[in-house]
Amino acid sequence: MPLAPIPTEAFRKIAVGVDRPEDVVAGKDGRVFASDHQSAVAEIFPDGSFKRLGPKGGAPNGLNMDREGRIIIANFGIYDRQAGPLQRFDPRTGAHETLLAEVGGKRLTSSNYPIIDSVGNIWCANSTHAETWPQALDGRADGFIFVLRPDGSSDIVAEGLKFPNGLAIAADESQLYCAQTSGADVMRFPILAGGRLGAGERYGPVLGKLQAPGDPQHDPNELGYTDGVGMDAEGNLWVCLPAANKVVAIRPDLTVVTVFHDPSGQTINHPTNVTWGGADLKDLYIGSIRADYVLKARSPVAGQPLVHQV
Repeated sequence: MPLAPIPTEAFRKIAVGVDRPEDVVAGKDGRVFASDHQSAVAEIFPDGSFKRLGPKGGAPNGLNMDREGRIIIANFGIYDRQAGPLQRFDPRTGAHETLLAEVGGKRLTSSNYPIIDSVGNIWCANSTHAETWPQALDGRADGFIFVLRPDGSSDIVAEGLKFPNGLAIAADESQLYCAQTSGADVMRFPILAGGRLGAGERYGPVLGKLQAPGDPQHDPNELGYTDGVGMDAEGNLWVCLPAANKVVAIRPDLTVVTVFHDPSGQTINHPTNVTWGGADLKDLYIGSIRADYVLKARSPVAGQPLVHQV
């Protein structure tokens, strides 16, 4: 089925007033949560209102959920020059805990996005060890992907990455996809037994231009800084391009289509993550690092179900 573009006017603003809603996670039970800089997470209700839950601390960034309904939080602490651990919050009990603060002898400073596979491995990106996160957009390759296994062991499984950001897993769990923000691309890694990764390769083309120091100012619509990614049920990898106010999809044949684009930024403002929810997984939620709201629309294609949605 062709991936039909979504018009800007199809989006509705919800959770207006939320602070830095980088990501959204939708539970199988219909509950929806967004990142919030003033709490652990914000629960978004069907009428579009929201309620803050859990303690404030750092910058909750990418979210996901385990089969028990607990929310896994990648804390992008570098945003506030704080630590950036992998955390977990249980919306039923209010329990908030740190799962991992360092891995392979490296302190986590910028945990960005977590995703869980069917055996319980939590894969997550740590974007940089720069002093401040904008410094890392200069193309330095100091980011890595790490894994926290169900037995509690952890390892760095891919290094030398250019601001690794959003992650997605293939339906058959054979591949892990990772956006490189300052590479303007997506990398693909074979998933090996025991919670390990093989050597990575670029998946699809470079998705736009990067603004190098001293270069003439590029048209924002052409900027390719990649952020969150998400896999739909037809194998299209959706990729957020926040600086261009755009989301594109890399199709299985590696061609790229624009799914939605708002050059004005008045509605789709720096989109950072795509999430599918609802009974048919066609309720589409868009997070943002600039807007004080989450966007919701109907998706032309269902999302690939995540482990907590099966």
